[in-house]
Amino acid sequence: MLIDILAAATEAAPQNKFGFAEALEQGGFVAYATVAILGIMSFGSFYILFTKLVEQTKILNQGKEVRSSFWRAPTLRDGAQKLGKNTAYRQIVDDAMAAEEEHQKMSDALEGHEWMHGSIQRSESAINAKLAGGLPFLATVGATAPFIGLFGTVVGIYRALINIGLAGSASIDKVAGPVGEALIMTALGLLVAVPAVLAYNWLQSRNKRIAGEIEGFSTAVLANISSKGAVKPTVAAAPAAKPAAKPAAPAPKKA
Repeated sequence: MLIDILAAATEAAPQNKFGFAEALEQGGFVAYATVAILGIMSFGSFYILFTKLVEQTKILNQGKEVRSSFWRAPTLRDGAQKLGKNTAYRQIVDDAMAAEEEHQKMSDALEGHEWMHGSIQRSESAINAKLAGGLPFLATVGATAPFIGLFGTVVGIYRALINIGLAGSASIDKVAGPVGEALIMTALGLLVAVPAVLAYNWLQSRNKRIAGEIEGFSTAVLANISSKGAVKPTVAAAPAAKPAAKPAAPAPKKA
């Protein structure tokens, strides 16, 4: 008896013909292709966001290490040993020391200074180019995703007009599906574009901050080399170690 009642209720329940899956099915190849392209764009945007964020965080943390310990070393070579290998600041120091060795082979002091400055500048440009990698993709997604969604919208409206023409009347059951599909495509385009634009602007601002810090470090390295180690940035004194706690006095012996 209970099974018969449930079966009757299931048959009487109205079927939803205007969901997301139903809209894609009605849209056919164009709808599926539009959603697939937007999905790839969204995945690529978030992948670039997280990978660049990790990369930027590493460089910013290394900048803190440079300000706290690098300039305490007696020479650039000793300071370079404190920096991690294959990192931005280590690359600048290594390129600067290599340029200094080449500078000794030049007879013109001015020409040698320009050589060292150019070598360090090329190192900066390589670092900035690596940091900027992936940002053009974010800019492209932010600029084109709304139009890709708009393409799906246009196709959905076109299908709605065809249904109206075939039916001879603009009844809701004829246009609800195509119009719903059109609105979904518009929403998806905006949903993909807005995070990409926000991520691009945020990462770009962090890149500018990193570029400023690296440029200042490069100038300090060049000044240090040109002055034979006499010029160094002012470094805050290391915090003094806390004195060891005094041992507790022994308890008096009982008589």
